[in-house]
Amino acid sequence: MRHSMGFSHPAIGYLQAALRTRLQRARAAEDRGASAIEWVVIAAVVVGIVLAVGFVISNALTSKANDVQDCIAGASNQSGNC
Repeated sequence: MRHSMGFSHPAIGYLQAALRTRLQRARAAEDRGASAIEWVVIAAVVVGIVLAVGFVISNALTSKANDVQDCIAGASNQSGNC
C-alpha cells in the first residue's frame, strides 16, 4: 500500500490520517477566537474578585493589628477595655 508521500509503513499512514483529521477540525472551528476572548474575560473577572477580596482582608488585618498595638501600648492606662 503506497501513500501520497511514497512511504509504505502503516504507522506513517496512520500519522497522515490523524494529521489530516486534526487539520480539518482546526480549519472548521470558527469560534476558537471567541472562545479565547471569553476565557480572557472570565480570567479578568476572577483576578478582579481575588484582588478585591485580598484588599478587604488586608485592610481588616491591618485595622485589627493597629487595635492590638494600641491596646498593648496603652495597657497600663486602660481599665481592661481591650
